[in-house]
Amino acid sequence: MDLQLADKRVFVSGSTQGIGFAAAEACLAEGASVVVNGRSEHRVMDAVERLRASVPGGDVSGIAADLADPLQTQSLLDSLGEVDVLINNVGIFDVARFADIADEAWSRYFEVNVMSGVRLSRRLLEPMLARGWGRIIFIGTESAVDVPGDMIHYGATKAAALALSNGLAKLTRGTGVTVNTVLGGPTYSDGVAATVEQIASAHSMSPDELKSSLVRSSSLIQRFIEPAEVASLVAYLASPLSSATNGAALRADGGALPTII
Repeated sequence: MDLQLADKRVFVSGSTQGIGFAAAEACLAEGASVVVNGRSEHRVMDAVERLRASVPGGDVSGIAADLADPLQTQSLLDSLGEVDVLINNVGIFDVARFADIADEAWSRYFEVNVMSGVRLSRRLLEPMLARGWGRIIFIGTESAVDVPGDMIHYGATKAAALALSNGLAKLTRGTGVTVNTVLGGPTYSDGVAATVEQIASAHSMSPDELKSSLVRSSSLIQRFIEPAEVASLVAYLASPLSSATNGAALRADGGALPTII
């Protein structure tokens, strides 16, 4: 299927690995011009080179910036130029006891998981509305709907981002601009893989053995999701073909959420 992205420019925050990288790769493969982002210049350039190798001839570039920093975010936006599709992917997560999560950690989670999307969308939505076409996509999580007790700071901030996405969609009424969220499930991203390998090594287990034991009992696919599987839905939402989908939270969670919608 031709997703009609050949004349579109896409920016993906936090896209040097995982779902962000996979989303950048999927859009690039569809002919879009893609700008990737990460905190370090080295990681950004490495991601650009990997994408060029994966999609020969693809138009890809990168901008390094820590999107938890308002000044760095402003600098990135000043150099970014016109964007047709904004994919708010950057995010952080970890497992922690609620009682052990200090105010500083809460503040950083809000800066990365919520305010990055606020700042990027605030700058890029108005030009999309003025041009009459655009896409803003938030990479969310089923943890925003069913908040884990050992990741409350993560679930709460992703729930806030889900609300942000829904509210922004209401500003696009009657236009060719849409705002949606993809609710990913347990995904075997680079960060998760590294954590699994570390824990497996500490417990003298193979990574595959530990990986199998971590699959949610509620999952209908009974395995981790691959980043590319989430990216396929992201690429569709980025495309003109998704014009009737707006203000939605679409699941790519492997059936982990035990709800009918």
